[in-house]
Amino acid sequence: MPKKRSGGGLSTTQQAAKFLGVAALSGVVLAGITLPAAGALGLATKGTVEGFDEIPANLQTPPLSQRTTILDSKGGLIASVYSRDRTVVKLKDISPYMQQAIVAIEDARFYEHGAIDLKGILRALNRNVQSGGTAEGASTLTQQYVKNVFVEEAGDDPDKVAQATQQTLGRKIQELKYAIQVEEKLGKKRILANYLNITFFGQQAYGVEAASQRYFSKSAKDLTLEESALLAGLVQSPSYFAPVNNPERATKRRNIVLQRMADVGSITQAEADKAKANPIKLRVKKPKNGCITAVSGAGFFCDYVRNVFLTDPAFGKTKEDRAKIWNQGGLTIRTTLDPQAQQSTQNSIKSHVYKTDKVATAVTLVQPGTGKIMAMGQSRPYGFGPNETQYNYSVDKAMGGSNFGFPTGSTFKPFVAAAAIAQGKPATQVYSSPYEMPYPGVQTCDRPYVNVNGERVPNENKSEVGPYALKEAMAKSVNTYFIQMVEDIGLCPVTQLTDKLGVAQGNGEKLPQTPAIALGSEGVSPLTMASAYAAFANRGTFCTPIAIESVTKANGASLRVPKSSCTQALAPNVADTVNSLLRGVIDSGTGQQAGLGSRDSAGKTGTTDARKNAWFVGYTPNMSGAVWVGGPSQDIEMVNINIGGVYQAKVYGGQVPGPIWRDAMTGALNGLPSPSFNTVDIPDPAKEDDRDHNADRPDTGKDRPDRPGRPDHRGRPGGRPDGGNPFPGISIPPGPGNGDEGNHNGRTQGH
Repeated sequence: MPKKRSGGGLSTTQQAAKFLGVAALSGVVLAGITLPAAGALGLATKGTVEGFDEIPANLQTPPLSQRTTILDSKGGLIASVYSRDRTVVKLKDISPYMQQAIVAIEDARFYEHGAIDLKGILRALNRNVQSGGTAEGASTLTQQYVKNVFVEEAGDDPDKVAQATQQTLGRKIQELKYAIQVEEKLGKKRILANYLNITFFGQQAYGVEAASQRYFSKSAKDLTLEESALLAGLVQSPSYFAPVNNPERATKRRNIVLQRMADVGSITQAEADKAKANPIKLRVKKPKNGCITAVSGAGFFCDYVRNVFLTDPAFGKTKEDRAKIWNQGGLTIRTTLDPQAQQSTQNSIKSHVYKTDKVATAVTLVQPGTGKIMAMGQSRPYGFGPNETQYNYSVDKAMGGSNFGFPTGSTFKPFVAAAAIAQGKPATQVYSSPYEMPYPGVQTCDRPYVNVNGERVPNENKSEVGPYALKEAMAKSVNTYFIQMVEDIGLCPVTQLTDKLGVAQGNGEKLPQTPAIALGSEGVSPLTMASAYAAFANRGTFCTPIAIESVTKANGASLRVPKSSCTQALAPNVADTVNSLLRGVIDSGTGQQAGLGSRDSAGKTGTTDARKNAWFVGYTPNMSGAVWVGGPSQDIEMVNINIGGVYQAKVYGGQVPGPIWRDAMTGALNGLPSPSFNTVDIPDPAKEDDRDHNADRPDTGKDRPDRPGRPDHRGRPGGRPDGGNPFPGISIPPGPGNGDEGNHNGRTQGH
């Protein structure tokens, strides 16, 4: 006696034989199911048992793509991202009404037949012949599930989707054989659960749980009879029967499902009639997908997390491997973002810079000792509308940032000081520091730099005339002092240190070895600056920035995540000396408006040529932060300008970025310990007169004034009409123009 399966259907061999027998007798029955009868009858019978057996029987079922949830460090939701909005649930978590409704309308004999409903095939063929078209299909629910698997596997590739849905004889035969395999392996209940989780219900909702949340703002287990019938009716054509756009059509379709449920005995006629009388009641929850939906202005951090995932080998050897995992979704990503720090950062940004301002600001906070990114925000929101952008001004180009970062101005000077101290220069080092001087010839790591045109660099004011010791020069941000320091120690120690601190240009290239880097001529990202300064707070130990703490897959398995790499970039006593110097910037120098009161803090101001960029980078022992303000395309001179509703005659690093940093840090650190720096005593040199005539001036650390024909950082004179080489006989390294002029930073950005 033939062996029967628990589902009541025939064995695999019996189904194959019957299928082929019916096909032979009907002139390829399968074609008649899905094609016009006239065309079907014109086809010759094809296929044999041997041909059927040659079709691979191993259906590779891909894991269902689901939404990925991105969380902050406390477990709060930042955003959900997905290629397909789906939450897989078990059959027990789906309303019995929903199970009955989908079976009734899609495959009423689901529990009676095997993978193929031969009675349904013959009935459909007969009706299609009579109608001269495709009046009825005969695909079982199992066959529909198999087709959905093909579509799921195709992903968003339109060509693959077209292949997966093509109505050809070969495709139907393949689907049928796979359906037989699925029935053998899974059984009815698992097939029903899989079908309800894979099918599309419209409104970007894949699977019944997402559909239930989308249309009714509830879980699938709580669906009522009427709601279940509505969703079941959508499967045939989600757009045509869409209740949001066409409630009358959706109601008629729902009532057809209800009547079908009564006809097959799932519910009574009285229950069906009562449900039909009720109007559709929707509680639509709009799709929320992607970083644009992130809370507390964390859209740019969300985007940074995505870029980390797609570029870090920890998540896959190739970019294709990483993209496949990301698009598959179903991940729970726990990040380093601190909700308190993020909210404080966003509040500070909103109170100081408006999104409609001509300029923008970007703020990043990191944790010394761990590299954890605690906050990341900017004044122009994440989006596509007016005064919005998808460029993340806090990070490098490779991670979604501006093309080259932004010139840092005098916030670079602490690196010069640290390199000099590491070379043995005392913290009391004195240089003559004239008001103006030529860029000196400087030794680099491989060859001397020569200023063949005798280009000059001035201080901010003519009253700034030395000699100065390091402490005062740092507090007042005296340009010529640091140029003389670079002349003294050479450029190689400086760039070797910045390499250890992870400081590179926003385009990923190393800093050029020219004297102007001492004055912050090159474009660097706020995240890079905040992370580098964190090494000062951490007594010389630099930790690479990280944004992801853990990643868990839908099945509970954990993925390996990139870890911060911490190295001793400079000796603790050198870092302690820098901390002592930079405390003075806030206590009595250009950064007084950034002070945190009784909490120990240090930092440095910076403003570039024509005031196109203004910075404040500062830190406490347990938090480091960088604030940049300027035109993203480097085309705004911050003179006679309104920022955040406040008129600014001239923007200085300590005047606009400083207060933004102060307010962001104050809220971020609220409730946290207030440790002190390890400091060293730096005595003031004996003076013959009082030079503190600039103490109350909001000094910018401005590198060089913008002058017609002034040199750029490679010694090339600006405004040369012939555009020729100003160094006859010397090869000029290729590269962008001076970042202070905005010649390269974001020139293709358009934001």
